[in-house]
Amino acid sequence: MKIKENKSIFLECFGDTPQLRVIDFLIDNHFFDYPITAIAKESNVSYNSLKTFFDEFIKNGIVINTRKVGKSDYYQLNLKNPFVSNLIKLDWSLIKNKTLSKEQILTN
Repeated sequence: MKIKENKSIFLECFGDTPQLRVIDFLIDNHFFDYPITAIAKESNVSYNSLKTFFDEFIKNGIVINTRKVGKSDYYQLNLKNPFVSNLIKLDWSLIKNKTLSKEQILTN
């Protein structure tokens, strides 16, 4: 697996695990749905690793099945889940705080 050189603020704060990489990718792209293979590839997680925990994400309502194209099921974050909504807000807060910190450094 290719490792991203530039980790997101989310991964810098909470760690770089396969589960968090998937969550991070889905947060960044929460308006779109993807097949499991694309989620694995874009998250830099192996398909086999993803399959070990993805069913739990579905069971807990973190991701939902949006449609089927051919044999592929497509999934996206469940924006109606309060936990997911709070994760998105947290991600935006982290970005905002990091941006403000950089601006303060530049102005001093």
